[in-house]
Amino acid sequence: MKRKILLTDCPDAQGLIAKITYICYKHQLNIIKNDEFVDHVEGRFFMRTELEGRFNDETLLGDLDDALPPGSKRRLVPAGKKRVVIMVTKEAHCLGDILMKCYEGALNLDVVAVIGNYNVLADLTGKFNIPFHHVGHEGLSREEHEAKMRVIIDEYAPEYVVLAKYMRVLTPGFVASYPYRIINIHHSFLPAFIGARPYQQAFDRGVKIIGATAHFVTNDLDEGPIIEQGVIRVDHNFSAEDMAKAGRDGERSVLNQALTSVSEERVFVYGNRTVVFK
Repeated sequence: MKRKILLTDCPDAQGLIAKITYICYKHQLNIIKNDEFVDHVEGRFFMRTELEGRFNDETLLGDLDDALPPGSKRRLVPAGKKRVVIMVTKEAHCLGDILMKCYEGALNLDVVAVIGNYNVLADLTGKFNIPFHHVGHEGLSREEHEAKMRVIIDEYAPEYVVLAKYMRVLTPGFVASYPYRIINIHHSFLPAFIGARPYQQAFDRGVKIIGATAHFVTNDLDEGPIIEQGVIRVDHNFSAEDMAKAGRDGERSVLNQALTSVSEERVFVYGNRTVVFK
């Protein structure tokens, strides 16, 4: 018996839940869990179905194609750990949190490698017996540096690339190589305070709430589809440095939640938005 996840994204129409679940029943598949959502503004239907049984993927997907309206998308993916490569610079808190949670079995990820443009986090990574690759950027153009990283990433064939406080802007060519497969943690509550030094920006603005945002990376800086967000209350006693310290807990938590949702195939991307089933 295998467990797989059926992901359906299609124009809304009458009877979709009945059609999809009947096809699963016809294939003698047991439905473990089912979630659905309709965007009434866009007229779009989303459904996530956890299935268990003996699968004939081609026949199942073919039956779905016959039943679903034109313009539908459907995927059948294995349940299980997702392979990820993590990219870092110097900050340890997000990387350390991911590695510890994977070690404890609290994240459904297989971290196959860590790549850093500095070697500061090599020792931390080594404690978990995970390969660390130092790819320095000094003296290289952005494109040359990224080409070296892409060779390493592609050797590991990850399903996702995680930017755990990787503090360099990626080029369009790099982003295009991994469409909606690069996940970033940004240290502010987007769309506020885009770009560098967001905690200083927040301090200068006198905000009473700071936050963190995990999102897919696109060519628009810090404007990709949002997966998860969280907030922390602050007040006039907080300096910009105090906000940054408080924000690290939020960054860890938000990135963890985002990676949990992505690894469990709970995230649909459409346009610049997401549907995230909890």
